[in-house]
Amino acid sequence: MEEAGQKLKRARERLNLRYRDVEDASNQIAARHNNDEFVIALSRLSDIENKGTVPTIYRLYSLCTIYRLDINEVLDWYGVNVSTLAADAASLQMERTHLIGFGSNSYGDTQMPLALDPGIDLRKTTFLSRMIQRWGKLPLALLNTLDVKNYRYAFIGSEDWTMYPLIERPIYFFEHRKGFACGWCTLQESQLVLQPHPASMCYPEVFSYPADIDVLGQVVGVAMRLDQGKRRRNRT
Repeated sequence: MEEAGQKLKRARERLNLRYRDVEDASNQIAARHNNDEFVIALSRLSDIENKGTVPTIYRLYSLCTIYRLDINEVLDWYGVNVSTLAADAASLQMERTHLIGFGSNSYGDTQMPLALDPGIDLRKTTFLSRMIQRWGKLPLALLNTLDVKNYRYAFIGSEDWTMYPLIERPIYFFEHRKGFACGWCTLQESQLVLQPHPASMCYPEVFSYPADIDVLGQVVGVAMRLDQGKRRRNRT
């Protein structure tokens, strides 16, 4: 497998640049930013290309600027995949509620369903995994549901109990003989009771468990807007 330094060397050679050319260009970048950290000396460039020396963030910026490279792709060469930043952050528990700084400048791609079963009825709760006909990769920039221009995002701290139990109470996804359901539940011996939210105007449902209902899994994430109640009010 070709190392990152060798990839940078090939990028330089494609542009027919000598070490001195790179150093001169980096001096110009350093002058523009009034910061000598952007300068790449001849010996340092040689170490980066041939000895596996990892460039500083300033020198990496200069190299990507001079070679016209995507800095996120070059970071990936060094084993830093920027597209996993948000997922890694989500895996870390934080006690304090805080704003999330990942926004429209986030890069990378993600697996998304590109084709759904045409018979899907979006009015009903559905097990989406069975309705996806084709998966594919989409750039994160195309996920317009993350409307960072008009909305701000935050992470609810693991020790912030202000909205308990609405947010913290476990929610499960079920399959029963009539279809699917999503909600809270209680289990007493062989009876499973689906518990709707008190404000939903829905009634609890009782099933024989596990004969009449299966627990497909616990809901660990939801992608939604929080103004969906407008639909219900408009219909009533």
